[in-house]
Amino acid sequence: MGADAQQEPSASDTAPASARFPHAASWADVTDARVRAAFTRVDRRRFVPPSVRDQADRDEPLPIGEGQTASQPYVVALMLQALQLAPGDAVLEIGTGSGYQTALLCELVQGADAAAGATVYSIDRSPALSRQAAVALQNAGYAPHLAVGDGALGWAAYAPFQAIVVSAAALHAPRPLVWQLGAEGRMVIPLGPPHGDQELWLLRRSGGRVQWRSLGGVRFVPFVSPVLDDPRNWVDPPGSFI
Repeated sequence: MGADAQQEPSASDTAPASARFPHAASWADVTDARVRAAFTRVDRRRFVPPSVRDQADRDEPLPIGEGQTASQPYVVALMLQALQLAPGDAVLEIGTGSGYQTALLCELVQGADAAAGATVYSIDRSPALSRQAAVALQNAGYAPHLAVGDGALGWAAYAPFQAIVVSAAALHAPRPLVWQLGAEGRMVIPLGPPHGDQELWLLRRSGGRVQWRSLGGVRFVPFVSPVLDDPRNWVDPPGSFI
């Protein structure tokens, strides 16, 4: 798909928030009012291919090309809630994908006097998806920092980050990402084999240790990176030193 596949929906495609994503009201586990509000402000249809745009109001993953999927919105909400984001937080996203979660991050960390996305940094390994997401985000009024590269390396030039969210499942948390967390920084990452049981984890950096908390079972596409071939780049639960 080319970048033009992510054109802004026409006026006839735009519906009230309650109509375009009604499932958010039934998410009993999503209690953060700011996270719920972000889902009413970001139209998922802006960020998925035209071929699946009529399915954008479903609470389920959707294909976005390049063998990737846009995550189930409920799971995205749980991840963002766990990060406890505040306005002005610097946040790193690994896996830009369609740009939908990126837009939600822009909403959650936007400062009073800053552009929407000024403290959001996002990396994807696919140049095509990154280009498409850039178009969709610009059309929707967001201006995060986007890059193409190996997400396991993070984005050291802009570290430390108050939060990191990873949208692909690895067998081990990448040590470079943990190093790029600030004091008491949080990271949400799914861990597990590509076709087996995966678990979503919340990591918190506290001094020289990493505190871990399980958020439950999930299913994500694999995290592809040669960085993770080296055991020296692994951080694992339950209570790791860094």
